Amino acid sequence: MTALSLRRATEADIPFIMETERKPGYDQFIGCYGVDEHMAQLASPSFAYLIGEDDDGQTLGFVILMDLNRRDGNACVKRIAVASPEKGVGTPLLAGAVDFAFLETNAHRLWLDVVSGNLRAQAVYRKIGFIQEGVLREAALLPDGSRSDFLLMSILRPEWAARRG
Repeated sequence: MTALSLRRATEADIPFIMETERKPGYDQFIGCYGVDEHMAQLASPSFAYLIGEDDDGQTLGFVILMDLNRRDGNACVKRIAVASPEKGVGTPLLAGAVDFAFLETNAHRLWLDVVSGNLRAQAVYRKIGFIQEGVLREAALLPDGSRSDFLLMSILRPEWAARRG
């Protein structure tokens, strides 16, 4: 597993985030925002943009959390992406973001949706402790115009705490 630390993103990280979310093949799974949308969300207290870095300060990936200020404690992993897939970065990146959500916010439930064909991401989510809650049938509109199911997954604060020991 890659050694990784998380920090809050700054405006200077937006080019890295935009470049990463536009990597070939990512459009099927994570989508992308323009500069203005990223800037507005970065400034919003309901969002947390997190950057994963290695020990040398190299930027490895990012996570966008949203709905962090909801009274009901339902927060969302809106987006997670790594600069270089299959390098062992996704698991520690998501684990750090989950820790952030439960340690730094009032989140009780952290949820996400994932395109049913994104098996690599599903494996990472399960490894961290996310459980599939349901299926949003044909809710994903893919870039080629076809439809796919979204799988709805979540982890609860007590489940996260039990995994931490």
